[in-house]
Amino acid sequence: MLSRYGPQHAPAGDVSAALMVVDSRLKQVYSGKTEADPEQEALVDQFIASLGPDGAHDLLDGACTLIYMFMTWLRQAHEEHEKDVIEHVVPNLVAAMRMMPRSVGPEAIPTMAGLVIAAGTGLSPSLWRQQYGDWTEEEMTPLEVTAFLLAEHINRITNDTDFATRLITDALSRANEN
Repeated sequence: MLSRYGPQHAPAGDVSAALMVVDSRLKQVYSGKTEADPEQEALVDQFIASLGPDGAHDLLDGACTLIYMFMTWLRQAHEEHEKDVIEHVVPNLVAAMRMMPRSVGPEAIPTMAGLVIAAGTGLSPSLWRQQYGDWTEEEMTPLEVTAFLLAEHINRITNDTDFATRLITDALSRANEN
């Protein structure tokens, strides 16, 4: 039986914009910058503001699509080694979030873990989250952190700092060709 929370029922959102935000953060971290670059932050904030209300929703859906795509890749990689993606990825993700109390409040961690678990079990994170009402302002940064941490996890296990970004851009290119 197909779930009403299946990815085939979910809007993809603006995956390119969400990827741009995540990739920007990855490059910042990989360059050794631990503090946010105010100029970069201003550009990202300006970009997000330029999207307007519909664009912001598209960005949220795009971030959820990234989470779904990252977890799909991770699930397939773990299954090749007969491991459970939930068992191996979620605890590490939650532990990383707990070490970021200024960015991710403890009240957001269950929701973000739920998004990852939904994606890891083949459900749309966006549709799964939608059942609990509108996104809150307090969830925006944790959502970005979740997508970032998954991308960084993929990059770390592949030993390639651009692998996660390439994974998504290649998928988008293939989708555009079809």
